[in-house]
Amino acid sequence: MSKKLQDKVNLIVICGPTASGKTELSLRLAEIFDGEIIGADSMQIYRGMDIVTAMPTKPERERVRHRLIDFLEPSESFSVADYVKLAKEAISEVVSNGKMPILCGGTGLYINSLIDGISLDETRENQQFREKMLLLAKEYGNEFLHKKLEKVDPKRAKELHPNNVKRVIRALEIYEFSGRSMTESNILSRNTPSIYNSCIIGLDFENRQDLYDRINKRVDIMFEQGLLQEAKKFFAMNNTTTSAQAIGYKELFPYIKGEQPLEECVEKLKQRTRNYAKRQLTWFRRDERVNWYKIKKNEPFQNIVNFSEKTIAFYFKT
Repeated sequence: MSKKLQDKVNLIVICGPTASGKTELSLRLAEIFDGEIIGADSMQIYRGMDIVTAMPTKPERERVRHRLIDFLEPSESFSVADYVKLAKEAISEVVSNGKMPILCGGTGLYINSLIDGISLDETRENQQFREKMLLLAKEYGNEFLHKKLEKVDPKRAKELHPNNVKRVIRALEIYEFSGRSMTESNILSRNTPSIYNSCIIGLDFENRQDLYDRINKRVDIMFEQGLLQEAKKFFAMNNTTTSAQAIGYKELFPYIKGEQPLEECVEKLKQRTRNYAKRQLTWFRRDERVNWYKIKKNEPFQNIVNFSEKTIAFYFKT
């Protein structure tokens, strides 16, 4: 291995769509490589959202130490820049403890911003501007804001779903107060090489329907675990922050408000989760560094572990 790579911090990254088995794989690899797990999920950071986010359970956290999950109140704001700062600190602590850092999650923006050394735009939040944009979205619809973004930053607009209002507004905010699009800012910020030697393992399925079946089954299990009660509790908080956009809560609010039957809301939840998984795969497939494992129906999970272990050992020459 070259001296250049030896100077970098070895980092295992587990990515892929929701319900693909990332959590279990990260646990197994942490035991094999004596590691600790750092979350890379934009919703698992919030407290009290255990079921809706498929948060690692207490036994799983006792099995392997986890960081950057279940630490923030749902009412608190949290940016990608905040995540990168905390993730860097967490990785440094893991390495200092003589352990292998394992980044695990499905939020591509978190993962890429961290491992690619992107120095995120420092444009400060402007509450007055944000409130103005939210009013426009409320009056004219989310598509209206998205079209505004298309005019000033078409690349970023293409990356964002119109309903991801918070990130659309952030991109508009950066352009408004810095004079540069977020895309331009990110290109300019890639002026320092990554400090990580990242081995990225991606989970996918040979047959897309197998993933969708797993998603549908996971939703059913979430209801058995008490998802509806968790959503009702969250709804009672009258929360309007990013956490309220978690897939699994907002789809149930029409039922909680007595506007739609539960069956319709459950079906919409399954559909939106499947759509989210497709977007996750689209994001990660753009990265040629990902070592993909295509899961076959009913194959032993140990096959995935063996592939990952061999890939990591070869990559780090351990």
